[in-house]
Amino acid sequence: MIADFQDWARSRQACIETSLQTLLPAANIAPERLHEAMRYAVLGGGKRVRPLLAFAAGELSGASEERVTIVAAAVELIHAYSLVHDDLPCMDDDVLRRGKPTCHVEYDEATALLVGDSLQSLAFQLLAEYRLADTPQVQLEMIKRLAQAAGSRGMSGGQAIDLANVGKILSLPELEFMHIHKTGALIRAAVMLGARCGSSLNDAQLENLDRFAKHIGLAFQVVDDVLDAEATTATLGKTAGKDAEHNKPTYVSILGTSRARELAEELRRDAYQALESFDATAERLRQVTDFIIQRKF
Repeated sequence: MIADFQDWARSRQACIETSLQTLLPAANIAPERLHEAMRYAVLGGGKRVRPLLAFAAGELSGASEERVTIVAAAVELIHAYSLVHDDLPCMDDDVLRRGKPTCHVEYDEATALLVGDSLQSLAFQLLAEYRLADTPQVQLEMIKRLAQAAGSRGMSGGQAIDLANVGKILSLPELEFMHIHKTGALIRAAVMLGARCGSSLNDAQLENLDRFAKHIGLAFQVVDDVLDAEATTATLGKTAGKDAEHNKPTYVSILGTSRARELAEELRRDAYQALESFDATAERLRQVTDFIIQRKF
């Protein structure tokens, strides 16, 4: 089963990489420097966890791979834009991402800002350009879902909360609230958009799937905090220990490493429980859940 998942994951990662190479503007199209920087920020790195979740949810709902590929690309473009902006000096001020210089270091701050803007715009262009659902109404709901996940009530809002609480001590519910927005919102969007590409799920099933996605979004952040505290820069491909250095509230700073690991396992059990009403078609989602919890880098 492990080998089967690894083969599946590699094939989907290769699929999304090829699609992103095609969907991103070519580096020789004007403005060349901006397009080159967009490709630099997106291609050739990352575990593509959000696309994997979209593909797994698409299998659950009987969606075509062609539809899910576009959705997965759109979500990954939003994620890449967020990393480019997060690394800027006015945000987290980092110099390393996915094992190479961050976008503003390789190019410049103005270019990095425009890269993020352009990747976000391209994501929504893709959702509007291709037929991704059985009805226009569902496709409009998908566009709305991604917009909410990326905006002030989602990822951007979570980043604002994060920046406002540097050096402060948060309660566990306050930290959870921050990461439901900063990290969890886009992960939930990846799952739900992948599922909406198909047509076999009813409202109750979609609600259970969203509950699963909420748990796995939080679990992803818990594991991320543990890795930031324990792994090396070479292993992570980004600067390790930045959270502690900047005195940021994390699951590790609040709970300690051991309890944070226990929490990740609890969230895995909660995610599994949310999938209980599904049959074997949810097995890929369970496998991606295990991949998220058990990842070492």
